[in-house]
Amino acid sequence: MKLGAGPAFHLPDLTGVVSGVAVTAPETIHLDTVYYDTPDLRLARWGVSLRHRAGEGWTLKLSAPPSSPGKPTAVLERDELNFEGGARKPPRGALEMVRAYVRRAELVPVARLSTVRRRLRLVDSTGTAVAEVVDDEVSVRDGRRVAARFREIEVESKLAEQDGEDVIAPVVARLRGAGAGAPDPTPKHIRAIGPRAQEPPEVAAEPTASDASAHDVIRAAFADAVASLLRHDPLVRTGGDPEAVHQARVATRKLRSHLRTFAPLLRQEASEPLRSELGWLAMGLGAVRDREVLLERLRSRADSLPASDSRSATALLRTLELEIEALRMTVRADLDSQRYIDLLETLVEAAHNPPTIADAGQPASAVLPGFASTPWKRLRSAVKQLPESPSDAELHRIRILAKRARYAAEAVAPVAGAGADAFARAAAKLQTVLGEHQDSVTAQAWLRATRVTGRRAFVAGELIALERIAAEESRSRWPRAWSSLDRKPLRSWMP
Repeated sequence: MKLGAGPAFHLPDLTGVVSGVAVTAPETIHLDTVYYDTPDLRLARWGVSLRHRAGEGWTLKLSAPPSSPGKPTAVLERDELNFEGGARKPPRGALEMVRAYVRRAELVPVARLSTVRRRLRLVDSTGTAVAEVVDDEVSVRDGRRVAARFREIEVESKLAEQDGEDVIAPVVARLRGAGAGAPDPTPKHIRAIGPRAQEPPEVAAEPTASDASAHDVIRAAFADAVASLLRHDPLVRTGGDPEAVHQARVATRKLRSHLRTFAPLLRQEASEPLRSELGWLAMGLGAVRDREVLLERLRSRADSLPASDSRSATALLRTLELEIEALRMTVRADLDSQRYIDLLETLVEAAHNPPTIADAGQPASAVLPGFASTPWKRLRSAVKQLPESPSDAELHRIRILAKRARYAAEAVAPVAGAGADAFARAAAKLQTVLGEHQDSVTAQAWLRATRVTGRRAFVAGELIALERIAAEESRSRWPRAWSSLDRKPLRSWMP
């Protein structure tokens, strides 16, 4: 947590601020730091920073995740990656992490800071640091000239999330009591660069007015999905968060759905190639995501097996882990390709200026709600044609159609109103139930196809039995979810 501080502020004695924690003697160090960004400050506007610090090398900080309920908004949580390399040129590894933001632009120095840092550590009885408090006096340099100065106090936890908050809170209270300013999460380089660095990201969805044109709503829908894809791209590359792959895949799916939903108002010579390229990207992301879901599912199932089967289950699932590692390498190659960069450039342009035709200038409220009717009619017709005991493939198709109907309703909801939102939520519930069924079917197929013998084959059989039970349970629930969706009143929003 960062706090402002004036020239007259003095660090208070922090002894006893946390029970069982001692305070080390302060140390003073001098830091010279250069921040790199594109000329239009894309990294800063996305909440990302890339810096070189003399004696430390290169550090990349990714954007902070959304604040969770109950967490103070002034607490900064950011993934930090370190790279080796000379001072004059950002290293290749760092460039790869921010490729989605930089694309064809150039990274140049945008801020040079000289900092006098006074640091003290809070340590436990073993001498292990639990937190650091630093008092930074920062000079913003323009060549040899000092263009500006400011001061900030930073409290950084070295513990896990909840324990860290238990340390930060009393330390911050002591500092505030001594005259430190209010918490301010603004990073140093953002303060140094000024207002331009605090502008919205390169792609950001703006609220649509009630009298918006169809073009405006289409632009907002594209921007929202493209922004999500860009935001999660670096996290897909790090490989540390399976949710990032999921969100990137959802973004590509939504974009393809938007191209389908809004097709009557789009120039086909532009939208069709874009939809094809998004399909290529979605295929790679989907392969990883499907296997990650499968692994999580089977791990949970394996936990319910007898302890004597634990080792064999672990060995069986190691095969799946190796599959995921190989698929992730394929996705990384896709993300590093020129084809992907070209796709991103096209998407960013579409987020600002979608390829609409002249009719898109009509009021959205008069034109767009009807676009959700086609996917809904297809879903309803497909359900009516199902036999009494539908096959797994038939239920999977219903799930796909439910997803399309949901995305279409979400796309027009800004002008269609609460009825469209309620419909989308009901469609999502149907999609979830059928998704659970499909996940079980996929798990059974993988277990049957995996060549194992002995005890691992026996464990695979146990897991198949559990998945068959789960599939039947999902089968029993989907008609109720469908009935709930089918009863939704549509006349208020869908022509």
